[in-house]
Amino acid sequence: MLLVGVVGGTGYTGVELLRLLVMHPQVELKCVTSRSESGRAVADMFPNLRGFTDICFTEPDIDTLTDCELVFFATPNGTAMKMVPELIERGVRVIDLAADFRLQDPALWKQWYGMDHACTDELAEAVYGLPEINRKQVETANIVANPGCYPTAVTLGFLPLIENRLVDMRHLIADAKSGVSGAGRGASVATLQAESAENFKPYAVDGHRHLPEIKQNLAAVAGGEVGLTFVPHLVPMIRGIEATLYATLATESAPDLHALYEERYRDETFVDVLPEGVMPETRTVKGANTCRISVFRPQQNDTIVVCSVIDNLVKGAAGQAVQNMNIMFGFDEDAGLQQVALLP
Repeated sequence: MLLVGVVGGTGYTGVELLRLLVMHPQVELKCVTSRSESGRAVADMFPNLRGFTDICFTEPDIDTLTDCELVFFATPNGTAMKMVPELIERGVRVIDLAADFRLQDPALWKQWYGMDHACTDELAEAVYGLPEINRKQVETANIVANPGCYPTAVTLGFLPLIENRLVDMRHLIADAKSGVSGAGRGASVATLQAESAENFKPYAVDGHRHLPEIKQNLAAVAGGEVGLTFVPHLVPMIRGIEATLYATLATESAPDLHALYEERYRDETFVDVLPEGVMPETRTVKGANTCRISVFRPQQNDTIVVCSVIDNLVKGAAGQAVQNMNIMFGFDEDAGLQQVALLP
């Protein structure tokens, strides 16, 4: 059994990660840390875990964590990078679900997250954990930067078009919507039911922290800079992301786009290209580690529209982290991730 620790298990991403780990056939949960909840039974905070684990929260302690073979960080941005160097030195592998290791440029990190990066050597070593692009690198990684939720949906949606140089890389548009769980478990006025219910609004139009991450992904595939307009929205649901993506054809003749997407993702367990004309819905991925995609060319004009949906807490966070763990330790990639989405 793989000995696993979770640092920061009290948020929505943390409890989703615990839900998946306690059902994983190859995992023994060694410790779950929380400074504020130390000593409290995890199942007392999250009653859905009653009967699945009797573990209690403990203080984050390096010596305890080094008894693990793998440590997940489900912590605020800026936390993991302070502990990872010592864990790596002691032979523990790490998957960070925050943003500490996602951006390769420390100056860009500081620009968007407002702090100096604490371990630039380890940053250079980290592998961006989108398996559909970096599966081979994830296999041998000591540090995996688990992607953000918006970047997962947007990158997977644009990927076949950019890989095949079919669109104008200067004018890409991502119009994305997220449920309120994406804002985290901390109390805030914006996510109160009276504020978010029966309401639909854009936010961070001038620049969201996921923008440089998405651009970094797309630029790596394109082999150069891309122009991206990214506008996120908050919608009155708990889980789910829908990204409607727009790109302009750069060639006079285009291949069969549906066939292109089917071929690109044919062997990807967690990407489902829907039949032609079928619209993806967030409810069809609720609780599942699946990205569902449809591609359209309205009126056969030069604009391509791609629709991509994920559960922001699963394929957009904890599920993708478990998928990366499976790859790192040679398990079946879908181990512990075979859940059918919840309907209704």
